[in-house]
Amino acid sequence: MADATDRTHRVPGEGRFRWLVIAVPYLWLALFFLVPFAIVLRISLSEVAIAQPPYAPVFDWSRPAELLDAVRQLSLENYAWLAGDPLYLDAYLSSLWIAAVSTAIALLIGFPFAYGLSRAPTKWRGLLLMLTILPFWTSFLIRVYAWIGILKGDGLVNQLLLGLGLIDAPLQLLNTEFSVHVGIVYCYLPFMVLPIYASLERMDERLLEAAGDLGCPPFKAFWSITVPLAMPGVLAGVLLVFIPAVGEFVIPDLLGGSGTLMIGKTLWSEFFSNRDWPVSSAVAILLLLLLVAPIALFQRAQARAAGNA
Repeated sequence: MADATDRTHRVPGEGRFRWLVIAVPYLWLALFFLVPFAIVLRISLSEVAIAQPPYAPVFDWSRPAELLDAVRQLSLENYAWLAGDPLYLDAYLSSLWIAAVSTAIALLIGFPFAYGLSRAPTKWRGLLLMLTILPFWTSFLIRVYAWIGILKGDGLVNQLLLGLGLIDAPLQLLNTEFSVHVGIVYCYLPFMVLPIYASLERMDERLLEAAGDLGCPPFKAFWSITVPLAMPGVLAGVLLVFIPAVGEFVIPDLLGGSGTLMIGKTLWSEFFSNRDWPVSSAVAILLLLLLVAPIALFQRAQARAAGNA
């Protein structure tokens, strides 16, 4: 009887509509991820040439009869070049280090920030959230340029320290790794705060009250209840900051100067200065594969948390 009732109340075309809803995200991924990835992969397997564009393609789709021969002649020479040149390995390691340190700093600042937002009075939360995302209303480039005026030799920070008598000569803050960390943390901090806030805001405060009634100290209750419940937001925030920070170009170029080595600057140099598109495409492919690992770990952690729930 229940099955007959369900069939009676089933909406006409519901199956087609459900299929369409499922197909839309896959179509989006295919158009804006798989297709660009295939194009970059194709260029990475090509040879550099003096032409426009500056590479000789391995696959020529206009001559399908020659595709098999092209597959046989496939060469990983560009990837071998990356493995043999220490510049690229140093750039990858430096990018991972700078991104990891900046992400850790953003987490140390963002978690208390998000915790304070989640514990603020309800009438003030909307305003505080708006102030959190307010920097996004200004151009990313302008915000990075503003830090040049703050960190340079005669900038605001040095003038303040000199005025307070804490230093005798201006500090070298700009064009250092320190300034890159400052820029990344400042620009990506909201991406850390918002996911953590979303997790903390959904937390049932009665759990903390119950822990207190059972004699659990507030500090221990925080580490035993609040932190584990906030972990999904923490993991999401870490990924949202770490992944774009690894491939960042604007911040290290403007604030780090020529002494800062990151893979984003190396990639730009290969594309536009050396015009070596095959090698730069190989750099981009390896960077993407490098970032797949933390994404896979995050999905695994989410699946495990869903299973435990």
